[in-house]
Amino acid sequence: MLTQTSAPDEDLMSLYQEIVLDHSKNSRNRGIVEDHTCISEGRNPLCGDRVTVTASIDDGNIRDVRFDGKGCAISIASASMMTESLVGLNRDQATQIFESVKSICTEDTANSQRDSQFSEELNQRLEELMALSGVRKFPVRVKCATLPWYAFMSCLEGKSTATTEIASWPRP
Repeated sequence: MLTQTSAPDEDLMSLYQEIVLDHSKNSRNRGIVEDHTCISEGRNPLCGDRVTVTASIDDGNIRDVRFDGKGCAISIASASMMTESLVGLNRDQATQIFESVKSICTEDTANSQRDSQFSEELNQRLEELMALSGVRKFPVRVKCATLPWYAFMSCLEGKSTATTEIASWPRP
């Protein structure tokens, strides 16, 4: 049985595609944080994505996050979006965003309603990250979208490498 997609859903998906393409073509915060306090490299063995995430954490707060590497458009866009969304947050807030991104990429959450337990600021940051929700239709691409996030979480944990393999995913 085929279900018909409504025009607002199509418009929203079109907007999400534009956001992902913009971040892919004009990625933000590319490079290495010079005074980084952590660094981690993530690799996706299935498609060859490779991303290095560096961050400067001061007193538990994220001062700067940057990425470098090569990968598909989704991986690069996700890394770019990640760097914009994490600066200024503390570790707990970053973990909340990370968990939300995993849900955005893997669960059909009915357009992921704003989370009432999050502050208005975190909900605003999550709005643009909703553009990553399109990958849930393509399970192979979930690893592409989440790789930079796992690299960042590994960075926070002081680990030098990250992978998209479930058995080794960092736990909050």
